[in-house]
Amino acid sequence: MVPHLVTALNGPLHDLEKKILEATPAIERWFRLEWQEHTPPFYCSVDLRNSGFKLAPVDTNLFPGGFNNLSQEMLPLAVQAAMAAIEKYCPDAKNLLLIPERHTRNAFYLQNVARQMQIYRQTGLNVRLGSLSEDIKEPTPVDLPDGTQLILEPLERSANGRRLGLKNFDPCTIVLNNDLSAGIPAILENLNEQTLLPPLHAGWAVRRKTNHFSAYDEVVKKFAKLVDIDPWMLNPYFAKCHGINFHEGTGIDTLAATVDTVLAKIRKKYKEYGIKEKPFVIVKADAGTYGMGVMTVHDSSEVRDLNRKQRNKMSVVKDGLEVSDVIVQEGVHTFEQINESVAEPVVYMIDRYVVGGFYRVHEDRGVDENLNAPGMHFVPLAFAQQHAVPDMRAKPGTAAPNRFYMYGVVARLALLAASLELERTDPNPEVY
Repeated sequence: MVPHLVTALNGPLHDLEKKILEATPAIERWFRLEWQEHTPPFYCSVDLRNSGFKLAPVDTNLFPGGFNNLSQEMLPLAVQAAMAAIEKYCPDAKNLLLIPERHTRNAFYLQNVARQMQIYRQTGLNVRLGSLSEDIKEPTPVDLPDGTQLILEPLERSANGRRLGLKNFDPCTIVLNNDLSAGIPAILENLNEQTLLPPLHAGWAVRRKTNHFSAYDEVVKKFAKLVDIDPWMLNPYFAKCHGINFHEGTGIDTLAATVDTVLAKIRKKYKEYGIKEKPFVIVKADAGTYGMGVMTVHDSSEVRDLNRKQRNKMSVVKDGLEVSDVIVQEGVHTFEQINESVAEPVVYMIDRYVVGGFYRVHEDRGVDENLNAPGMHFVPLAFAQQHAVPDMRAKPGTAAPNRFYMYGVVARLALLAASLELERTDPNPEVY
């Protein structure tokens, strides 16, 4: 299913699609060489926005929680990719421990956990679930909507303190599906003999969106030179603003000035390309996820005039994390629609491979708003067609394989940026 684009795809993206399709051999070789230099994150999902004149990532999640939204046809790809990833870290892996989020009452999230277990089992691993929740003191069954069950078990450190597992279960590899918004639990620290995927510094206790988009800036500049395009076509402008207290109203003037600066840069680009849309920015917490602490801003006065309710909403994100640093990011309209509802593609990757994706759809949100909000639903991307050869003769914007190939390229640029980001924030970097 390819959602229709509300705007006729106008000049810039036509040109972009054409150039990317023509450069496919060079692009794939470029990625291959980059992966010889850098290690991709274990898994990753990227939220993209397609405005018809620009296609850009707006968020990159290193603990993706929507595997249940991928279509069944894509599972064999996910299994192959997971095999490649796990072989890299532990070729003779037999047992795998999966550590999910603490919020075990969210049925959608738990279906994602079940889907991940299915994928890892297919790679030839015994998979069990270890919970970080203090409430789990013994194996605890959790019912899923489809009638199946998950068993959550309490984590245990080994007698020598160097390994983590469950009672009578010693894993070689541990996969975290918990983004550590609440900080790094002591039980996960100093595991000297096991591979933790992703590493602890990928969690929000350490990670910052501005670090990610700085790395993305570098990646896109190199890529844009290769394909001969303006990097802005794939890249949202952004700036960091720190020392803000939304409750007390301190730092708001600095934030408003930052909003003005970013909006001025966008206006200049819109003028250059003859784009008539109204520029906007998204202000969001520099750390954290789940669509919390996010607002759309068209003018800096909106930041200065925040009411108490809006300030409260911006001041705290998941797990009660206080917000003091924000990213002011160029807003990218999404002109993709499914059944007249606004939609954005989310692409899923394991290791360096695209394994599927879905559209996040929201009936009550506008083209300039955050769609990751209550009321959203998901439509699986027919990424199976991604393996159909792109159609060079198709009119730009009309062929599914062409559109999906573009999504996959931009998502992999964000994946590469995430690998640079993790290298740079690694507390124990390997020195070659």
